Amino acid sequence: MRIYILSRNKDLYSTKRLVEEANNKGWEVRVIDYLKCTIEIMKGELVVNYEGKVLPPPDAIIPRIGASRTFYGTAMVRHFEMLDVFSTTGNLALTRSRDKLRSLQVLSRNGVDMPRTVFASNKSNAKDVIALSGGAPLVLKILEGTQGVGVVLVDSEKAAKSVLDAFYGMDVNLLVQEYIEEAGGADIRAFVVNNEVVGAMKRQGAEGDFRSNLHQGGSATAYKLNRKEKATAIAAAKAMGLGVCGVDMIPSSRGPLVMEVNSSPGLEGIEKSTNINIAAKIMDYIEKSVKPRCAINPQKRKIKKDNIGA
Repeated sequence: MRIYILSRNKDLYSTKRLVEEANNKGWEVRVIDYLKCTIEIMKGELVVNYEGKVLPPPDAIIPRIGASRTFYGTAMVRHFEMLDVFSTTGNLALTRSRDKLRSLQVLSRNGVDMPRTVFASNKSNAKDVIALSGGAPLVLKILEGTQGVGVVLVDSEKAAKSVLDAFYGMDVNLLVQEYIEEAGGADIRAFVVNNEVVGAMKRQGAEGDFRSNLHQGGSATAYKLNRKEKATAIAAAKAMGLGVCGVDMIPSSRGPLVMEVNSSPGLEGIEKSTNINIAAKIMDYIEKSVKPRCAINPQKRKIKKDNIGA
């Protein structure tokens, strides 16, 4: 089995753990910086080049695409998929997950609960947006923000109007969400692999911070999901079409609410807090999903027509 991990940094915890577990399977594994890949597109033929050499198609890829490189990374994933390469994260699901607004629309359509959310242009009246969101306190999120950056809690309608006017003046796209006070600055990350929850942790925001992101100083502990939380996490992963993902939920009086579905979730927090070998679970998923190419080592591979719309 030949595996490529599409990652810009071979020294990241997640990348190293995936390499380690692929090696434990006895597989051939390479870390590929996807920004160093170039592709050739010809009639009925697709080629991937890496650092000046033709890159033989692998049996599977594990995309670890940074948010700021979504367009280029997704193009590489799509190219591999058209060569009949299995991807733990499909290009369409990856694109969908990186668009916060689209994600919420997809989740809503599939009956997954979430905080009440309003999206409006800078031509909208701030007071109307606040009223539609249910009034203060409110959470304002910049659509392009990641890891808790660009998330603001406003505790009064006056403050909300000031912040909305400021962001709208800069032509920034915002989501306005109801604030779930009973969550107490905590959320739950459920790690889903192949429609099964393989681990979960509870993340608590740093003192005085309502954001629970570990990158913002939050802490994590192992967590046992109840039946409804587990069902919600699986439903969210299925709705997004993601084989591997982290589903972020917050507890509320009406049940678990999905905040985000992360298509490239880090392994360090979940593995260290739960002592579960998540990387091995991902390798098991690949093993179940892929038939090895049986020593085929093509320099070029024709497009599989069934995958042209991948």
